[in-house]
Amino acid sequence: MFIDTAQIYIKAGNGGDGAVAFHREKYVAAGGPDGGDGGRGGNVVFVADSNLSTLMDFRYKRKYVAQTGENGRGSRCNGKNAPDLVIRVPRGTVVRDAESNLVIADISGDQPVVIAKGGKGGWGNVHFATPTRQIPKFARPGQKGEELTVRLELKLIADVGLVGFPNVGKSTIISVISAAKPKIANYHFTTLSPVLGVVKVGPEASFVAADIPGLIEGAADGIGLGHDFLRHVDRCRLLLHVVDVSGCEGRDPKEDFEKINQELERFSSELAQRPQIVLANKCDIATQEQIDSFRTFIEEKGLLFLPVSAATRQGLDVLPGLVYERLKELPPVVVYEPEYVKPDPALKDPRAFTVTKESEHVWNVEAPWLEDILAGSDVDDYESLQYFQRQLMDSGVIDRLVELGVEEDDTICIGEYQFDYVF
Repeated sequence: MFIDTAQIYIKAGNGGDGAVAFHREKYVAAGGPDGGDGGRGGNVVFVADSNLSTLMDFRYKRKYVAQTGENGRGSRCNGKNAPDLVIRVPRGTVVRDAESNLVIADISGDQPVVIAKGGKGGWGNVHFATPTRQIPKFARPGQKGEELTVRLELKLIADVGLVGFPNVGKSTIISVISAAKPKIANYHFTTLSPVLGVVKVGPEASFVAADIPGLIEGAADGIGLGHDFLRHVDRCRLLLHVVDVSGCEGRDPKEDFEKINQELERFSSELAQRPQIVLANKCDIATQEQIDSFRTFIEEKGLLFLPVSAATRQGLDVLPGLVYERLKELPPVVVYEPEYVKPDPALKDPRAFTVTKESEHVWNVEAPWLEDILAGSDVDDYESLQYFQRQLMDSGVIDRLVELGVEEDDTICIGEYQFDYVF
């Protein structure tokens, strides 16, 4: 089954916690703090894999969480950094932020791309020793890793895309000019998924062509299969517009040509401006008058016209060379630039907090940074508690509580902890 879209949740690993430890050695009194730092959490890294052609795996597994960094230990032993979580996707996969739909990365090259960074490891208590605080019984916990929900969107990387109505001969043409073997039959929507084929022009000359499932009127609105597969034409540098010039199914080739271009325009104005070579297929069963009339119609638009027959191979022997020479004049395959900008931590107040009154004598302080300090502190230790109280004073939390009318013996809630307010 060909799956070209998926939505997954990714989370980088949290950093390991710093250690609270003290040096213990025979004949060495008061060795002092020696708690090591925690290790870095694992990043979430996306890598392009040319052996993959679908996002099928992400239909069954939608949550990816990297490992947490190792906690620090005594004797100033730092914890190990967690290994990165590598997610392999087909080449040409675009990663978007699920909420804003902005492009985070285009996984088209060979370089790994870090989508979510792991949290930094916390400091051990050795960093908090001062001349007046010689036995700190607290450390800094590791930072949380980045997390977000992303949408994966596969856009095939092909130089040339074959477009046109169903049953006009696209699959037959690509099977003739390349080694691709798509399903071929005389009914509409025989091709249900894009087919890639490498077209050899010479010993070191080739290009990649994609057979896109047939478009119909209204494809840009999701009618037929067009809405699902128009995205696979986005990267194509050149379009081979295949038209049934014989009108054997009762359709007008001129109307077919205009309708397909209208759908391309409605899907993407940029896509509609891509260079085209018009292939008038089934010319073996068309009259000369039909061919000449359609040729005049196309050439008046300034487009290259080539009568071909997939059944008899007429015109297809020269097609690869013609396309290859045209591709030399065109820019390389489109690579999408990142649009998504991660929130800059530097722009946020590192000591931001909010104080709310929950009830008559209960106050709640929301401050993630305070909760981190508490998580790494021994609240039963005088020096640890003194350090925490100093943070409350310096950050303005106490002043804010007084301003709002806190009274003695009121309960102050910070995360999972509760304290009594004492003047």
